Amino acid sequence: MLGMLLLMLGNGLQGSLLGVRGSLEGIDSAVLGIVMSGYFLGFLAGSWYAPSMLRRVGHVRVFAALGSVVSASFILYAVVVDAYAWFVLRVIVGFCFAGVYVVAESWLNHSATNETRGQTLSMYLIVQMSGMVLGQLLLNAADPAGYNLFVLISVLVSISFAPILLTTSPTPRHDSARRMTLKRLISVSPLASIGMFLLGGVFSILYAMSSVYATQIGLSVAATSAFITAIFLGGLVLQYPLGWLSDRIDRRLLICTCALVGLIACIAIVPARDSVQALVVWAFITGGIASPLYGLLLSYANDYLELEDMPSASSGLLFINGVGAVAGPVIVGRAMETIGTAFYFLITAVLFAAIGGYGLWRMTRRDRSEVTQQAPYVAVTSRTSAYATAIAVELAEEEQLDALEEADEVLEARHNDDDTQNRR
Repeated sequence: MLGMLLLMLGNGLQGSLLGVRGSLEGIDSAVLGIVMSGYFLGFLAGSWYAPSMLRRVGHVRVFAALGSVVSASFILYAVVVDAYAWFVLRVIVGFCFAGVYVVAESWLNHSATNETRGQTLSMYLIVQMSGMVLGQLLLNAADPAGYNLFVLISVLVSISFAPILLTTSPTPRHDSARRMTLKRLISVSPLASIGMFLLGGVFSILYAMSSVYATQIGLSVAATSAFITAIFLGGLVLQYPLGWLSDRIDRRLLICTCALVGLIACIAIVPARDSVQALVVWAFITGGIASPLYGLLLSYANDYLELEDMPSASSGLLFINGVGAVAGPVIVGRAMETIGTAFYFLITAVLFAAIGGYGLWRMTRRDRSEVTQQAPYVAVTSRTSAYATAIAVELAEEEQLDALEEADEVLEARHNDDDTQNRR
């Protein structure tokens, strides 16, 4: 947990810092969009190759090797101020973080017992999101035009090695889940698949291009930090309330409603985008909508899958989400450079509208499933690997089975009481 917190502090800061520094260096939005997309491209590759690395050399070596490369890359950002070099470094960093997530999540699952696995996963997700939030606040610690912040994130990552490398607990054996073909995944749940692709674009706009947008319109470093912090904070606050609601109503209706709220927020902010307060409110709402949407779409796909197919489906949906995320910064960066900064919001609005519109159309093509037959909500984010999703799915299924058993026991007890009364 400590190692992951330090890693996420560095990861949270580096994305925002690079966007701000790139704008200060005079790199236009279109080029910065390509640079920022490099992380998601690397993450896709890392998610694919990380399991094979774990099988060959083990958790400790993979964590140490990838973490060392991340630490060096953060320093090189400041040493080589060049868009092409930054793109390559972003690809490398994305690849490494994908592997780091797999290492951390499989190790946590191995260390936890059946009784503590749910609490462990919840704490892991809270620590991960908290690190991203606090990382935005560190943007105020020094001048983004200098070297100090790049040194800081490199130091944070380097220190994060210590808890893992000095542990005396045995390392786990990595087991890879079987893969589901994208064709079958799309046929099982078109809404989840298309929705994940569009949501990937929303994620990359919010998480990768927000600092570029803020700097382009002249926000101060403090205002930029507050703007980006609100995005992550909204996701942290609204994740569980929306998840709780999704287990009690038709998920498709909730998905469409969330998309509609995101669309309204993006349109309403355009005339008020000169207000820092309005930007922070918009960021909180859209971040709070986008982050739970990932879990909603994943859980909706699980409604039509067998338990043994859920881990492989989550891996496929993560891949689809990543493909959409690669395209998002490129499109938004080009639009902001050639048309205007307002397209930061308008393209996000189009993506929300597409998710909601497609969801409404799918509601006419497939009958709704009964709420009692829905798979439990899976509270994970796009920054976790498929391994964490598999754990969350198993835990949710176990909780649902326990609840059903308790209900059966209550009904049986009532039935026995009725029999006793009748005999009397």
